[in-house]
Amino acid sequence: MTDTAFSDPLVIAGKTYRSRLLTGTGKFKDLTETRLATEAAAAEIVTVAIRRTNIGQNPGEPNLLDVLPPDRYTLLPNTAGCYTADDAVRTCRLARELLDGHTLVKLEVLGDQRTLFPDVIQTLAAAETLVKDGFDVMVYTSDDPILAKRLEEIGCVAVMPLAAPIGSGLGVQNKYNLLEIVENAKVPIIVDAGVGTASDAAIAMELGCDGVLMNTAIAGARDPILMAHAMKLAVEAGRAAFKAGRIPRKRYASASSPVDGLIG
Repeated sequence: MTDTAFSDPLVIAGKTYRSRLLTGTGKFKDLTETRLATEAAAAEIVTVAIRRTNIGQNPGEPNLLDVLPPDRYTLLPNTAGCYTADDAVRTCRLARELLDGHTLVKLEVLGDQRTLFPDVIQTLAAAETLVKDGFDVMVYTSDDPILAKRLEEIGCVAVMPLAAPIGSGLGVQNKYNLLEIVENAKVPIIVDAGVGTASDAAIAMELGCDGVLMNTAIAGARDPILMAHAMKLAVEAGRAAFKAGRIPRKRYASASSPVDGLIG
């Protein structure tokens, strides 16, 4: 981690993190690759699909917690595979039981199996219930600025708009919506879904997003460990570029060196 990461931490639900890259734990070939990719990404928050991953509910089977222990990583149970608010709430409550009262969760309620777009009506309903039930909710949603603000007002601790459909690798498709969300937010905005390569992550960070969450872009790469390292660098570079401030775009040339006082 760079010195900048220490002086510019990500704060979620009152806890600080040096890394702004959040990673998933699915789709890797085995738990060893999951561990190595997570380490290469330098991720501190890792998502866990409660319906698909064993974190103790299946004794005798390989346990994710053996390679990504909770004393080293912040586990972010998610509701992947849920299509109703009731299912999502039930899954979060199960995660809380399995993880000894853990309250930080990632809420996602999907609308259909083809696009995996969020069902925003069910998402709003689930978010309201979970916040009232004492959960710290990080919520996957569309890139609708009005909806993002509404989820913040409900009490979600982070809003996670998609850059493009889950697993598509299309990169940031609507910079203007993301900018609108970022500029009006008082909670962290973390791009979730759609990143395909390092430049996509850098663009999201250059827009002012507070972090990027990804799984397929790393796990589906030809070399997941190397891609995880690339994503780490991209997120750090994008954040630094945002903080540094880019030069204005111009339609004409501007000399790097002054022309005054040239000989002859």
